[in-house]
Amino acid sequence: MGRIAGRFARVEPRLRARALVLGLMSDLPRKNCWTLAEHAGDATPDGMQHLLHRAKWDADAVRDDVRAYVVEHLHDHAAVLVVDETGDLKKGVATVGVQRQYTGTAGRIENSQVAVYLVYSAARGHAAIDRALYVPRSWTDDPDRCRAAGIPGDLAFATKPVLAARMIGRALDAGTPAGWVAGDEVYGDNPHLRAALEERRTGYVLAVSSTHQVVTPAGKFPAKALVPKIPKRAWQRHSAGAGAKGERYYDWVQVDIHGPAERPGRWWLLVRRNRRSGELAFYRCFSPHPVPLSDLVRVAGRRWTVEETFQAGKGLAGLDEHQVRRWTSWHRWVTLAMLAHAFLAVTAATERRDHPAPDNLIPLTCSEIQHLFTTLVARPFHDFGHRLRWSQWRRRHQARARDSHYRRQAAVQP
Repeated sequence: MGRIAGRFARVEPRLRARALVLGLMSDLPRKNCWTLAEHAGDATPDGMQHLLHRAKWDADAVRDDVRAYVVEHLHDHAAVLVVDETGDLKKGVATVGVQRQYTGTAGRIENSQVAVYLVYSAARGHAAIDRALYVPRSWTDDPDRCRAAGIPGDLAFATKPVLAARMIGRALDAGTPAGWVAGDEVYGDNPHLRAALEERRTGYVLAVSSTHQVVTPAGKFPAKALVPKIPKRAWQRHSAGAGAKGERYYDWVQVDIHGPAERPGRWWLLVRRNRRSGELAFYRCFSPHPVPLSDLVRVAGRRWTVEETFQAGKGLAGLDEHQVRRWTSWHRWVTLAMLAHAFLAVTAATERRDHPAPDNLIPLTCSEIQHLFTTLVARPFHDFGHRLRWSQWRRRHQARARDSHYRRQAAVQP
């Protein structure tokens, strides 16, 4: 918290931010302004809501502090910047960026809010270092709706690959040590993102669809059309990294392809084959210099750490539990949630380095760090009066909301 203290002009919001982050790392079953305020010992949620909405502080500056903190402790020149999006299911139409759209969280089209994240994935650990809310055209084409949600007036529609390119650019411009970028088909099939990385001389291993067109010495083909032409001896067995049940072994092959003639570098199509089902996955790869197949496989395997980051960020730090509707509040909540998760990730990585676990114990995880921190350091004690006062506050607020709904319903009925 000392790293971000200077981002607050007054001591009150700084202390409130500390209380909010402690609440995010707690074992509360639900994390929102009500529960975090009760956890902090406040009489009402007004202070937490003020911190997220009206208090004077810069969430983007805190985001930069989070990135610097993660990079300082997980520093790795072979690190991978992983981009991916995640969705939060929402009700109604007033929450910033919400609309019916596909989200992997539900695996279908739902009323949801989608954001793109950038994860710093190093050998010792991984954590999110940037975020960008995806604002659909249904919002950017409606200035009144944007104004009501506090969206900046100059915000233009941007696709997810464009948001990813901006975040990668910010990280690289800040000197973030990373040799590669990884992402799924949403990003790999986008030529503008690939071109931006090639111009920066930054290597990438980006998943692409089976119909993605690649240029070989024999001509232009969809990626899947090259597989029958690959000799059996070309396939090599490599692990994509350790999983929960052991090493994740696949068969891999690296095929030379052509890139833009005006740009120097090497391009490949990387193909992954499941050793049991035979299912195929394809990756378009670039590097400023030749690299072995094992390097490309390592980067492709690192892409899965973004899923682990989402799982830990949501399950341990309340990344998706915000109940805020406006642009500023969303950015402030997710930035402080990223800070909370970064603390857990860095602490776990530091403990694994400085105090290796004996053979009869697994290394410390983010989940275990959270449990120990909450139990030994951050669990507050509040008397029964505090709990009873909050029970009455919730019931009073819910009664007002119920009465308001009934009056609104009565007004529209004949």
